[in-house]
Amino acid sequence: MSTPTEVPAALRAAVDEAKERVARLHAELPRWELVVWTAGNVSERVRGTAGDGSDDLLVIKPSGVSYDELTAGSMVVCDLDGNLVEGERAPSSDTAAHAYVYKHMDHVGGVVHTHSTYATAWAARGEEIPCVLTMMADEFGGPIPVGPFAIIGDDSIGRGIVETLTGHRSRAVLMRNHGPFTIGKDAKDAVKAAVLLEEVARTVHVSRQVGEPLPIEQQYVDSLYDRYQNVYGQH
Repeated sequence: MSTPTEVPAALRAAVDEAKERVARLHAELPRWELVVWTAGNVSERVRGTAGDGSDDLLVIKPSGVSYDELTAGSMVVCDLDGNLVEGERAPSSDTAAHAYVYKHMDHVGGVVHTHSTYATAWAARGEEIPCVLTMMADEFGGPIPVGPFAIIGDDSIGRGIVETLTGHRSRAVLMRNHGPFTIGKDAKDAVKAAVLLEEVARTVHVSRQVGEPLPIEQQYVDSLYDRYQNVYGQH
C-alpha cells in the first residue's frame, strides 16, 4: 500500500462530505441484496480546484471490510491514479478501475460495482440484456451492454468499462465473467442505476422462462428515454 499524502485544505470539507455520503450509500447495497459478505463498492469523485480533473480525488471503501463496520471515518481517499491520499486501510481492490473511469469520463461523478445475482448471471453468459421493458428504456436508453473479460487489480476493468460505455446511453455495463458496474452523476445516482439494473436483469430473466420477450421499437425507446431524462420528476 502506498504512503498517504494529504488532502488539500481547499478540498477538506468536500472530501468529508463525500465520505459521509459514500458510507451511507454502501448500506444500500446489502439492503437491496446486491452484494454478499464484503464484495462490491461505491465511490464518488471529489472535484479539485484545477478545473481540468488533474487534482480530482475519489472516496471509496477499504478492501475486505464488513459493511457493518463501514463508517465515514473508515472511507479511503485516492487520487485518479489510484494512489492513496488518506486512510488507514488499503483501498478496495477495484480502486484502479474506478479511478480509470473518472480519469477518462469527466461527466461521471459516481461508480458502483456489485455482484448482484441476476445481473452477474447475464455477465457470466456474456450476453447483453435486451431492451424489452419501458423501465430499461427510461433509465438506460436501450440494452445493457457486455464489457470484455478483464483481470482484477489494475486498470484493465476500468479500460473495459470506458471502452464499452463511451458513446453508449447505458449507465451500466456487465463485465464478462465478473459482474456489473454502474456510473452516475454522483454516487447516489450510480447506486440507483445498480438497483434498477438488478431489477431489470431479474425481470427479463423470468420473462425468458415462459417465452421470448418482445423488443421495444427504437423510436419508442428514444421517446421514453427523452421523457424520463428530461421531463419526469422534479427539475
